[in-house]
Amino acid sequence: MSTNNGNGSQHIVNKAWSYAHVLRDDGLSYMAYTEQITFLLFLKMAHEQTQPPYNRKPIVPAKLGWASLLAKDGDELEVHYRHVLEELGRQSGMLGEIFKKARQEIQNPATLKRLIVDLIGAEQWLPMDADVKGDIYEGLLARSAAESPKGAGQYFTPRPLIQAIVDVMQPGPDDTVCDPACGTGGFLLAAHDYVVKQHGSDLDPDQKKHLRRDFVHGWELVPNTARLGVMNLYLHGINADPCPLRSGVDALASDPGDRFSMVLTNPPFGKKSSVSFVNEVGDVEKEDHAYERQDFWVTTKNKQLNFLQHVHTLLKQHGRCAIVVPDNVLFEGGAGETVRRNLLQQCDVHTLLRLPTGIFYAQGVKANVLFFDKKPAQEQAWTNKLWVYDLRTNMHFTQKTNPLRREHIDKFVKCFNPANRHKRKATWSEKTPEGRWRSYSYDELIKRDKANLDIFWLRDRSLEDSEDLPEPDVLAQEIADDLQTALEQFSSISGELNSRK
Repeated sequence: MSTNNGNGSQHIVNKAWSYAHVLRDDGLSYMAYTEQITFLLFLKMAHEQTQPPYNRKPIVPAKLGWASLLAKDGDELEVHYRHVLEELGRQSGMLGEIFKKARQEIQNPATLKRLIVDLIGAEQWLPMDADVKGDIYEGLLARSAAESPKGAGQYFTPRPLIQAIVDVMQPGPDDTVCDPACGTGGFLLAAHDYVVKQHGSDLDPDQKKHLRRDFVHGWELVPNTARLGVMNLYLHGINADPCPLRSGVDALASDPGDRFSMVLTNPPFGKKSSVSFVNEVGDVEKEDHAYERQDFWVTTKNKQLNFLQHVHTLLKQHGRCAIVVPDNVLFEGGAGETVRRNLLQQCDVHTLLRLPTGIFYAQGVKANVLFFDKKPAQEQAWTNKLWVYDLRTNMHFTQKTNPLRREHIDKFVKCFNPANRHKRKATWSEKTPEGRWRSYSYDELIKRDKANLDIFWLRDRSLEDSEDLPEPDVLAQEIADDLQTALEQFSSISGELNSRK
């Protein structure tokens, strides 16, 4: 959780945690608690939008709104809250999507009242930095991930990283931005907010309408996570029918037919692909599967390679993409090599950001951000030069003691030179061997074994000098990450061998 939001923000986060403990004692999971927080926060913020200085038209019927909850106590409150959730779930459009299959999980009316009055009702949420609400969600969901291997932590990308990616991609008011694995909508919201901040005063009526109804598009398989995403979009003024975020749909299952000018995404980690579907009770079930799609370059069970191929399909000609991929996508042979060679040939693969370890909830992840533009067919390869920024070597982060902050990525943003990326200057040279930014020509890339893009050149000082070792807790986490990665690779190989018997 972030600690740089000021004392007031941290106070609210701590208060949310205290209620989480109370409800845990009542048998409520962190995920279920987060859902209840979501419902109540939405109702409170929808109410705030109707008050000065916003004075917006109510988006929730008055008899189901925030004031109706404040007016009741005891068993009457519990019954009414259940009724509110059921009725809102029957509404059309995004409102109905937010409350679809919503259930009242808080059995103690006194606890529910305290949650409404003391935690949610005591604060003004709309003027608050979005990071505060995000801190509550992400903190609880990280705990949820810790208590269950199927937890939701894998769906979250560090906000400083999202912000930096959006800042270099520079979405415009006429773009259509897609995330086929959108989680709670972090990339979509950041892109929307970027356009509002950069172009808000210059938007014409058609652009404002586009921003509200057709700017963002997302897919999210897990219904509970999608609910958070729809709520976030709705409260940011995005109001489209049908809902721009498709819930419970396996994005990899087929080509949706839609094409977008920009894709920003961090697909779920995990190497093996599977057909995922939501069963009758709302749980996600999976069956191992290799997606056979005519639009893919190669058929593989590797989920990450499938997402990379899927993203290529989703882009319009000259569409731009930033996608988080694990290291194996950069070096794996077979299908991996096929995908990389096709990508280098058919797209302008211009930038690779090597991410540090310790920044994701999922342990053992070594990831990168790959930036490329889709191009029309031609005989000559579209990739001319790949610029690589190494933010990993000799960089040490942990979720708790040293989280990734925006200032850690500022140098990359400057080197990327989003104003004119064709005028970049390397910081590495033979005279400056510690430089983190350098380029490789297409010929150099294609001559590498298996067109391997897992490129690094900096000296790892911890291998040479014990004085340069990171702090013990960081070192322990890095060792654990490496062991976790190795374990996952062994498990994958074991699974493949068993499937052949």
